[in-house]
Amino acid sequence: MRRLFLLLLLSVSSLSQAAVGVFPDSSFQNLDHGLYWFGYGDSWQKAVPGQSNAYFGTTKPTIIYVHGWQNGSTQRKNRETFNRQDAGGPNLDLAHSWLAAGYNVGVLYWNQFADEGEVKDAEAKIWTASGPRAMRWRNSSGVYSNGPSQSAGDLLFNSYKANMAGYSGNNIRILGHSLGNQMAIVLTKKISDAVNAGSLHSRLLPKRVALLDPFYSNYAKSYLGNKWVGEVCRTYVSELKTKGVIFETYRSSGASSTGFIGDSNSGLMNMTAFTELKPWYFGATQLTEKHNAAVWHYLWSFSSNPPLISGTSTQAASARTSDSRIAAIMNGSKKLVHDQGAYTKEPSDDNFKEANR
Repeated sequence: MRRLFLLLLLSVSSLSQAAVGVFPDSSFQNLDHGLYWFGYGDSWQKAVPGQSNAYFGTTKPTIIYVHGWQNGSTQRKNRETFNRQDAGGPNLDLAHSWLAAGYNVGVLYWNQFADEGEVKDAEAKIWTASGPRAMRWRNSSGVYSNGPSQSAGDLLFNSYKANMAGYSGNNIRILGHSLGNQMAIVLTKKISDAVNAGSLHSRLLPKRVALLDPFYSNYAKSYLGNKWVGEVCRTYVSELKTKGVIFETYRSSGASSTGFIGDSNSGLMNMTAFTELKPWYFGATQLTEKHNAAVWHYLWSFSSNPPLISGTSTQAASARTSDSRIAAIMNGSKKLVHDQGAYTKEPSDDNFKEANR
């Protein structure tokens, strides 16, 4: 059992070993965070308020990815991008099909704050600036420095708000992986609160949020009034659903379902369009690869027609599935379980079966 626990912990930690983007040394030696826009082939340009960006259009549909725990990534000068080969995925530009369909494709980085040896220390920074490690950040020499007085959730919200101020489209989707799913939920809640307060236009409220192999630590947190992070996330999601936000979840590993390393949070799974992926092309001990599979599977699935429920013409869930169909699954009584295509990485041959939640 202890060996399983350690393997699961490694799988969450190793999400920082995703594809290495080409970023200048200054991005790791100095504190750097916030929104970056991407073009083909992992080309990128940081979003700067008031400045034009080669990879951002004010009217385009938009997806923004949020990473999770990044233990050791800064010294490796490693940031997650859209080629996920080093994370067990295909050697493909997984942003390509989105860009070709006219999307803005972005990443909200908080990697230097998330570079902690203990996942709960990184997790706390999503919610508060006064957690166990406050808001310290790590540089490429491995040295920690005192950070700002705002939480990582507030910092990413401020970056989003400032850089999306001129957006006039009506289709924003947020993706959060592992620990980053909490950030995606917190960010969406902050956006919703700002819309309610009249300080942000309603078009900036995401239409859809994808939780990719989500992780929540166990036990109550003093910085959340002695509530569990999963409990607070359920409260936020329940409220956001009443605002019209659509939630989908894809679970691909035991990192989020065993209860040994984290809270399985089945209550939240049942509030979303919940799909259990079966990445059986990986072995039983390849938990890191399985944990990362949810990201590249979801991104890649946009290039294929929506999968079907086996034996029917009814669509299952994927990045390509329409908002209305994802909403119907979310509000239904069934979850989806990988049926056909579980032994191949390509999403194009996937089918799913329904099961009771």
